[in-house]
Amino acid sequence: MRTKPNVVRTGLALLCLSLWCCSCAISKVNWTERVGHYTFDQAVVEMGPPDKQAKLQDGTLVAEWLTRPGRNRLYTSAGWYPYWHSWAFPTYVETSSPDTWLRLVFGPDGRLKEWKTYVR
Repeated sequence: MRTKPNVVRTGLALLCLSLWCCSCAISKVNWTERVGHYTFDQAVVEMGPPDKQAKLQDGTLVAEWLTRPGRNRLYTSAGWYPYWHSWAFPTYVETSSPDTWLRLVFGPDGRLKEWKTYVR
């Protein structure tokens, strides 16, 4: 009987340790550190081809990646209306969130010049 609580504690400890290790492995990219030496080819290898790109007359390349697509959700609910003494027709609530984009601007030399995230 005494071994059961120890097994449960050990299992919980291992679970917590594995979750902590996984959270440390997922890190956000610090784009500011990459300015000046990160190239377009490296970006394509890391994130795939951009969703949109344009080359300007001065040789600057502007590329955009969709990093998080927006969501549309529809919720339904029935309500009780005390004045009618009955259930009402279901109500619908629609919520949405915008798309999140990453814009990288590469100079004529092919190096990252500036970056920006925005929602649309």
